[in-house]
Amino acid sequence: MTVAQEPFVKKSSNGLPRLSAVELTAVDLVRKKGPLSRTAIAEYLDISRGSVTAIAGNLVDLNVLTEVGHGKSEGGRRPRLLDVNAELGYIAGVDIGATSVDLALADFQGSILERKAEPADVREEPDQVLDRIIDLIVEMLSSQGAEITDLVGLGIGVPGPVQFPAGLLIEPPLMPAWDSFPIKRFIRQRIPQINPVVDNDVNIMAIGEARVGGGKGLDNFFYIKIGTGIGCGVINNGHIYRGSDGTAGDVGHICVDYNGPICHCGNTGCLESMAAGPAIAQRGREAAESGESEIMAKRLELNRGELTSKDVGEAAAAGDQAANRIINESGRMIGGVLAGLVNFYNPRAIFIGGGVSNIGHQLLSTIRQATLRRATALSTSSLLIDYSKLGSDAGVHGAIWIAIENVFVSG
Repeated sequence: MTVAQEPFVKKSSNGLPRLSAVELTAVDLVRKKGPLSRTAIAEYLDISRGSVTAIAGNLVDLNVLTEVGHGKSEGGRRPRLLDVNAELGYIAGVDIGATSVDLALADFQGSILERKAEPADVREEPDQVLDRIIDLIVEMLSSQGAEITDLVGLGIGVPGPVQFPAGLLIEPPLMPAWDSFPIKRFIRQRIPQINPVVDNDVNIMAIGEARVGGGKGLDNFFYIKIGTGIGCGVINNGHIYRGSDGTAGDVGHICVDYNGPICHCGNTGCLESMAAGPAIAQRGREAAESGESEIMAKRLELNRGELTSKDVGEAAAAGDQAANRIINESGRMIGGVLAGLVNFYNPRAIFIGGGVSNIGHQLLSTIRQATLRRATALSTSSLLIDYSKLGSDAGVHGAIWIAIENVFVSG
């Protein structure tokens, strides 16, 4: 697969043609709803068939769109269908976690061709982590018989607040060495033809869920990540909502107890300081040491003084009363915050992801009950609350799609 090189066409740095605003809209429409006929494109965009014929013809000539067969006849000839050209170039998606990095190489339609994952420590200097990521991308491209110059887009999700579109992490608690580090500029020193896109990991997960997960076809929903912290990706009218400074969805720092513990942000009683993975593990440890939970006490001994939220979930599944109480408390706090957000925003769905979501169905059940009990009847009449359909793959899929959606945007 090679990047199209059409002569006498103005190119971006990645070798792809520069598109007009209406062409970008048409490509985005076909990407999300395609394959589509020219008539369907005209109806969606509310423009004349003649205009669409010209727009589509140019995009086909540029190899951005391609004809992929015929649709159903509506009384005349069967219409030709258009879809995004999968062979326009390679896309890489990267999901950086606190202790690992997941990567995927995809074609221009977002179909994954190659995957890689390995441990990583984000407390290390960013240039070391990013150099390794680029090396892994080169390896994936080589396995496809391609070179780094064939890469046309790269999306990266990072676990911290991001100033978008500059792609700068601002005071990230898990990765202080990355504060204001120029990630995009560093990457372009080694891959100069691309415009890397960097965003908060929860936003990336929400985009993945919207494009190929349970949120596909939904215009308004929340993606809640419960892990070391708690965050929310907000899909508004089909697009990620970042707010004026890129911090929308930082629900982990909504106060649930003014007399609660001090959060790493400096405030007291934040949701994530009381209901996220570390808080669940800490309360489990306290129950084990106090003699309240025999199961968790045994697990604590086996783990040489360590206890995780997963251990608490397993104890709850085994019928441990203390573990069940801890999970119910966390679920009620999370559900109470979500109820307020549901009343305010009225989403169609809430998808729960992140590592702590895997500790058992009881957490989801309690979150669902608390949300439905405290939110208004009308706002929850058609509300879906469920696990993420993509699970741990939401981040890497979202990274691919944010890259695809920004590949024609100059950086």
